[in-house]
Amino acid sequence: MKVSIIGAGRVGSTLAYTLVVKEVVDEIVIVGRNRDAAEGDALDLQHAHLFVDRNIDIRAGEIADTAGSEVLVICASAPWKENFTDRLKAAADNTRLMEELIPPLAAASPDAKIVMISNPVDVLTWHAIRLSGFSPDRVMGTGTLVDSARFRDMVSEEVGIHPADIRVYSMGEHGDSQFLAFSCAEAGGEPLEDRPDRRAMFARAVGAGYEVFNKKGCTNYAIAMAATYLIEAIVTDARHTMPLSVLIDGYQGVSGVCLSVPVVVGKNGIVRWMKPELNEEEAEAFRASASVIRKVIVGTLREDKDV
Repeated sequence: MKVSIIGAGRVGSTLAYTLVVKEVVDEIVIVGRNRDAAEGDALDLQHAHLFVDRNIDIRAGEIADTAGSEVLVICASAPWKENFTDRLKAAADNTRLMEELIPPLAAASPDAKIVMISNPVDVLTWHAIRLSGFSPDRVMGTGTLVDSARFRDMVSEEVGIHPADIRVYSMGEHGDSQFLAFSCAEAGGEPLEDRPDRRAMFARAVGAGYEVFNKKGCTNYAIAMAATYLIEAIVTDARHTMPLSVLIDGYQGVSGVCLSVPVVVGKNGIVRWMKPELNEEEAEAFRASASVIRKVIVGTLREDKDV
């Protein structure tokens, strides 16, 4: 099981470390703009992996070295500006970066699954499908996976139930227009009541990523754990359900953009798109998210492309 991590910054480095600690894969290739830094990470991780039970081949490389990957994880990004409050502002620069990276990566590993972490993740997941030529079931973004987990953790403290046993999903854009699907939220078969205090709790969960970034300059631990959870589901064919940014095809009247919905993940990628019943307010919020992302996608396309 070979996983290649494209982007050797804080997120890529933390993801590689997490994959080693959890003993998820057999081979890790780290590709970064700064080859010395990537090689330093690989060497450090080689030393760290001596303390786990699985023999893991860890090395730095170029795109050619990613050939035959089972999973390609895209963490690469253009530099972020300080005190950012809108992931969408990175769309143009990061789309150009994906146009450089995705085609040769896809050519080197034509049977891989692509996991997009870079932001704006919904826009870049759409471009990854376009640029790779892969079927939509093999391209997914981490989307609202962390947002949903943050809210579940908050609710867990309130209701005294483990976060994993609380079934609730943030859907739509991984950004300001995302919404919580309260109409299908439950724990142990009991509905999770939609209340003002819980909506305020969700707003805090949505803003938590910005808060972490502006305090320490990045977010890396939570997203690395989330991506590892996703990769592990592919590696083990676990068939876990999780909210990911995927290509929408007709759900709630939306098609042709990538947004977060619950999907089932296994060894072939997305094995099932779930279609939760939303109330009228939630359905409208989903369509509003689609409009936000579609507008940004159009703005990042060159004149000879269509959406």
